[in-house]
Amino acid sequence: MNCCVVGLQWGDEGKGKVVDILAENSDVVVRYAGGANAGHTVIIGDEKFALHIMPSGAVRKDMNCVIGNGVVFDPEIFIGELKGLSDRDISLEGRLFISENAHVVLDYHKAEDQHRENALGKNKLGTTIRGIGPCYADKIGRSFAVRMADFRDLDQLKEKLERIVSYKNKVFTALYDAEPISAADIFEKCKGYAAALTPYITNTTKYLHEGIEAGKRLLFEGAQGALLDIDHGTFPFVTSSNASALGMSPGCGVPSSMVDKFIGVVKAYSTRVGAGPFPTELDNEIGETIREKGHEYGTTTGRPRRCGWFDAVAVRYTVAIGGVNEIAMMHMDTLAGFDELKICKAYKVNGVETTFFPSDAVELSSVECVYETMPGWSEDLRGVTAYDQLPENAKNYIAAIEKIVKIPVTMVGVGPKRSQAIPKG
Repeated sequence: MNCCVVGLQWGDEGKGKVVDILAENSDVVVRYAGGANAGHTVIIGDEKFALHIMPSGAVRKDMNCVIGNGVVFDPEIFIGELKGLSDRDISLEGRLFISENAHVVLDYHKAEDQHRENALGKNKLGTTIRGIGPCYADKIGRSFAVRMADFRDLDQLKEKLERIVSYKNKVFTALYDAEPISAADIFEKCKGYAAALTPYITNTTKYLHEGIEAGKRLLFEGAQGALLDIDHGTFPFVTSSNASALGMSPGCGVPSSMVDKFIGVVKAYSTRVGAGPFPTELDNEIGETIREKGHEYGTTTGRPRRCGWFDAVAVRYTVAIGGVNEIAMMHMDTLAGFDELKICKAYKVNGVETTFFPSDAVELSSVECVYETMPGWSEDLRGVTAYDQLPENAKNYIAAIEKIVKIPVTMVGVGPKRSQAIPKG
């Protein structure tokens, strides 16, 4: 069976953990979108792995891993992760494949990201300053793009970088009064990158289709969350890629018809990092309690996440656009101790109730949430090992969400470890 795991909220849902668990029954894990702005955390025993570019399946020593063409690839961060895994006796040699068509994030992308955010002031988008947006912009613009295949011919790469950096410096100087950057310095870095990365660069679309023909089980791993999708998220407060399940096919070259199951990951509540509308946000003591209990600080940036009640309207929307079949609900343990919990089941827009999510940021900022209030539970869930052991109120909470989003919850997370994800049959 081929599966795709995708976040259904604003990212940080716990996809890394779900991918790590499902990887046990897979042969290849495929990262297909986003860049080093993603942060996937995997905990094995007492060891914690925080990954940004590397597929989550990399921590399994027998797992083949693919970084697809839809990923914007940061060589510096990747090489650091490669070394970090090697220091823990995890080698990727012979089992990691990077798409030759993946676009490369370089220093001038990060500089451009910072300049833009500074120029926007109070209207900034709240990016991670990892150069993701500028790299995707160059990809679409084509003229100033660098791809992984370019590392194979350093002479041509040097010429290309001189042309690109010359243009970027004119823009940076004119728009931001910024200091110029050095093409020579960037090229020197790229020579080091090429030596480390060339053995991994290949035609990953060919590799994946050969794997499908050979009966290999593929596990596709999304990044960020569907509400940050460039086309279907809360624009302009989104990422620069198709972060929903819709990004899988263009991100790796495998059609969705070859995927047997799409699994959407959610938290039992909602979180968001950075700017943008957030209808169920709890900017109060309850939200702060959820943040501290759930350790809601960004894996990539360390920024505190905004917290709120579960938004079932938003999740039903991301389920619908992605063709999601079932849900893995993480962080149920975080909600223990609240007398009551709320689920947003509808919005009111100009006084009219609706259950369809308006992704336009202006319209979404003005909605009023219609809540279903449910009794909470006091029991600590972290020791629960079977679904039947959950308190009745916890099971009722899950059932209420299933009724609204119209697909089943099949996995429940009650802690950060592999063993703390329990199946719901």
